[in-house]
Amino acid sequence: MSRSLFAATILASALSTAAIAEIETYATFDADMPPGNLAIAPNGRIFMSVHEFYGKDLRIVEVMPDGTTTPYPNTEWANAPVGDGPGLKGVLGLRADREGILWMLDGQAEGQTGRVVGWNTNTETLHAIHYLGQPAAKPTSFLNDLAVDREHNAIYITDTANAETTALIVLNLDTGRARRVLEASTFTVPEDTDMVIDGKVVNLGGSPAKIGANPITIDPTNEWVYFAPMTASAMYRVRTTDLLDEGLSDAELSARVERYGDKPISDGSTVDAAGNVYITSITEDAVGVTKPDGTYEILYQADNMSWPDGFAMGADGYVYVTINELHRSPVLNGGEDATQGEFSIMRFPALGGAVSGR
Repeated sequence: MSRSLFAATILASALSTAAIAEIETYATFDADMPPGNLAIAPNGRIFMSVHEFYGKDLRIVEVMPDGTTTPYPNTEWANAPVGDGPGLKGVLGLRADREGILWMLDGQAEGQTGRVVGWNTNTETLHAIHYLGQPAAKPTSFLNDLAVDREHNAIYITDTANAETTALIVLNLDTGRARRVLEASTFTVPEDTDMVIDGKVVNLGGSPAKIGANPITIDPTNEWVYFAPMTASAMYRVRTTDLLDEGLSDAELSARVERYGDKPISDGSTVDAAGNVYITSITEDAVGVTKPDGTYEILYQADNMSWPDGFAMGADGYVYVTINELHRSPVLNGGEDATQGEFSIMRFPALGGAVSGR
């Protein structure tokens, strides 16, 4: 495992004077451990999903201080369930809240509904399971990422689904009620733009990949949720109180969504205390930021940042990001695994303050 520092190649035209000149490689992984998303508990423990596009057995691991990994929460839960026993079907999004609960978005599978599984990282016990069945989820659902709001005891989920059914799901943790909102809206449907990486159009299911609602994050005060389609040029935001208001029609809720600013084709996102929304720019091998004035700029760009994916904020003031070459995975590369060994976690200082455990 590596913790070396390297000077990132930065586009001078896109760089502000506030940008940092280096990004740190925190840990590297071999082909058996392709990273997905990250979660960092308030005490600094780091958890990582193993990206399901590579077909590995493990679903979740804890990344130890020396860079090694161990199945999490335990061997039973970190693998696929047998029958109705413990286990996880497939996890992409995960977040650790301010109470140390690790929330894992476990996608649906044949004969099994999607769900959100909460694990108490302090007592190492199961905290809760919330099922996401119809009509909140659909047969076309692909549960992708989530933002946790313990101020209002809710979780907001992006359902990438397909271009016609992509939406957000609002889960009330007090009642277990889940609602589907903003389906097929301007704010969730992908734009008609090809995803071009290394000069090649990325395909999904035999057609150019144009992907709906995916990145989602919540500010440290739990006031605003930021979200967007993956294939889109804009980041949006909406107040948590509006998402939670069951009295609003979809049209009324849509009228309260704001365009926050520009962004590239992206996967993950997170936001700091100053309103800087960090974006993974997957077509540019880069990490960028959408600032409160709506402008977007690249912060770090390097050849070994092939498909930056998921973010997590650490209480140490760093932003952590996974690198996983996803465009070279079998799912996005015609069934062939063409990865080149660029699996890692990198980190850089937050521009405007960080809070771990929202």
